[in-house]
Amino acid sequence: MSGAISDLSARMILDSRGNPTVEVSCFVDGELRGRAAVPSGASTGSHEAVELRDGGKRWSGKGVSTAVSNVNGEIRDAIVGMEISDQVAIDSRMIELDGTHNKSRLGANAILGVSMACLRASANVPLWVHISSENNASLPVPLMNILNGGAHASSNVDIQEFMVVPHGFNSFIEGLRAGVETYNALRELLIDEGMLGGVGDEGGFAPDLPRNEEGLRLVLSAIAKAGYSPGEQISIALDVAAQEFYSNGKYSIDGENLTGSELGNKYSDWLDRFPIVSIEDPFGEDDWESWVEFTSREETRVQIVGDDLYVTNPERLSHGIECAASNAILIKLNQIGTVTETINVIKMAKEAGFATIMSHRSGETSDDIISDFAVGLDLKQIKTGAPARSDRTAKYNQLIRISEQLQDYCQLF
Repeated sequence: MSGAISDLSARMILDSRGNPTVEVSCFVDGELRGRAAVPSGASTGSHEAVELRDGGKRWSGKGVSTAVSNVNGEIRDAIVGMEISDQVAIDSRMIELDGTHNKSRLGANAILGVSMACLRASANVPLWVHISSENNASLPVPLMNILNGGAHASSNVDIQEFMVVPHGFNSFIEGLRAGVETYNALRELLIDEGMLGGVGDEGGFAPDLPRNEEGLRLVLSAIAKAGYSPGEQISIALDVAAQEFYSNGKYSIDGENLTGSELGNKYSDWLDRFPIVSIEDPFGEDDWESWVEFTSREETRVQIVGDDLYVTNPERLSHGIECAASNAILIKLNQIGTVTETINVIKMAKEAGFATIMSHRSGETSDDIISDFAVGLDLKQIKTGAPARSDRTAKYNQLIRISEQLQDYCQLF
């Protein structure tokens, strides 16, 4: 779609944790054409682009009035009048305007809100079609977080996410159904064992467990209880988020203080005994040596995913490719701060043979743009939490809609 950006309007809305975040509306030739809301993470890498928070007492210091003002003032003045179809030029203008390496002056939350809203405003076909420049698209396999720990839950579990991966099915909807049934089976197991409590930020159950390995046992039992074959139809994925329990060169897990090598041996033991197909952030964000050691040993039998390691940043990804630190990358729009930079990182990872996984954040909104990204950019996998809470199910529901649209647009691919 062509036309000139005639206005931008930002406001504060609430995310899934009840914290303020930024929503931006984009007007083209006087008409509202696109709107986008920005997510926020709890377990964040220190190398991520900076989301701007107000500090002070209002909203417990998490206000976004400065970021909103930056959109409605400085960014609006720079962007109004630009051609809506030139996403690269729009994003480049904002990056130049900010002038920092991590978007800390204007705020990555302000810049990303504008970038996503403009992308939506430029599409006159479904968004996944609009961004599928390589004429390739596919529905992703969901990595569904059904048991929460770490920074996403008030429990004693160190590992942040225990996920089920319904990969042995012929359609997205059948895989989704299997994941939902396994989620419900886990709930029944936790009731039976007297461990059902609350849920974490991403909708997974959050029981206290004697050891992290108990989470693997519970998920494995839930898969079987739901009537599926572990390892053949549904496997397990972990987001360890090891940076959260890393200090002074040691990892504190299960009451032990382990070196990177010792922790890697623990993972290898789990791989021997459980159908684990993916491990995200098994080590700290700058513990490159442990990443390289583990990847060199285990890359042929498990997907090793860098999230905090790469933070969707091309410079960090380049280093990881060069030293073979992993074989996969998690993609989060708000880690880098613009649509253009995100797409460039995805292309870079694919060219290196890395698996790519589209991801939500723990502080989410009902915005479902990542579903279109996963399909349109052919990422093959998506992380968007448990099949519970509207901030998570919004993404699954959009994928259901896209699965219907794919039948109509299949001639394009």
